[in-house]
Amino acid sequence: MTQAHHDLILRGARVIDPSQDIDRVTDVRFTDGKVAAIGDALSGDANTEVRELKGKIVTPGLIDLHTHVYWGGTSIGVDAVQLARTSATATFVDAGTAGPANFPGFRKHVIEPAMPVRILPLINLSFAGIFAFSGTVMVGECEDLRLLDMRQCLRVARENLDLIVGIKVRVGRGASGNSGIAPMDMALEVAEELGLPLMAHLDHPPPSRMDVMSRLRKGDILTHCFRPFPNAPSMPGGGVRPEVLAARERGVIFDIGHGGGSCGFATSRAMLEAGFKPDVISSDVHILSIDGPAFDLLHTLAKFHVLGMSLPEVVASATVNAARAIRRPELGTLKPGALGEASIFEVLDQPTEYRDVIGEVMQSNIAFKAHGLVLDGRWWT
Repeated sequence: MTQAHHDLILRGARVIDPSQDIDRVTDVRFTDGKVAAIGDALSGDANTEVRELKGKIVTPGLIDLHTHVYWGGTSIGVDAVQLARTSATATFVDAGTAGPANFPGFRKHVIEPAMPVRILPLINLSFAGIFAFSGTVMVGECEDLRLLDMRQCLRVARENLDLIVGIKVRVGRGASGNSGIAPMDMALEVAEELGLPLMAHLDHPPPSRMDVMSRLRKGDILTHCFRPFPNAPSMPGGGVRPEVLAARERGVIFDIGHGGGSCGFATSRAMLEAGFKPDVISSDVHILSIDGPAFDLLHTLAKFHVLGMSLPEVVASATVNAARAIRRPELGTLKPGALGEASIFEVLDQPTEYRDVIGEVMQSNIAFKAHGLVLDGRWWT
């Protein structure tokens, strides 16, 4: 069914669109589901919906590159539609919650009903995805190599290439036990066969940081990139480890993936002081991080603004940079003709406490608060 004509103007906000180097107070117009124009004093007619947004921030629709939103089908999943409302997030990249066995259910029962909130998944190499993740039961999906069927992962990914944006593998003592680096090598082979990026999770060794970093290719994503010791990317005396610098030189994408155990303020400060900024900032929101310390994408972005990144830099990390990471250039931009999506939030001057995953507390008078979301060119609630 053809959608009725609709015209929407967001008026008087600070518009930040790093894809076009825009950062100024102006208007944005959406017509029939697309971005129509950015300009001062845009006019409409009697049927044009106008939202007065003086003092607010308008950005391209925010993209959270690392989430777990297979709600109801896995123990780790949270509700993307509810999160979209509270965090002004337009696109959730699900980081391998589902594997080949349960991906069809994820698609039918969560991804499709969530629209117009967009969920773009990475498929897990492990057959059942992340199947045992809670406060009381924790079993790594790559601990048993019998669960890693490369042919099944390849088959299901090929059947869903309209949605799937990459392959996910989790390695480390918590996720892969004694399997070492083998799950990553298997996932890389599937990713190469499909021509898709790999997102690699690394927790405690084994394997080592060097084992993982040396294998990542241009366009692959290292999530949890500012994790605390062990397997931290910074050196004890300051500076960035050589293998991390070499990976960036190759074109590896560095993603925060905050979560409940994967982002330390000390590591973040050391990396930022060395001039090494993350390419992408994501929340890794899941059942054990949604009530802190990650909370959601906006809260995670605010942390890095407090740590010293500029507002345009943190916006870029969750818009144009995230879109490039998943090879979806139609997202993360307000260029005329682009999909009609925008995130609206406020930067508040209020005492706020931020925590990292090892308990360090950072006090600030900066807070981000969601105000609204435009999806399909309409104000969405």
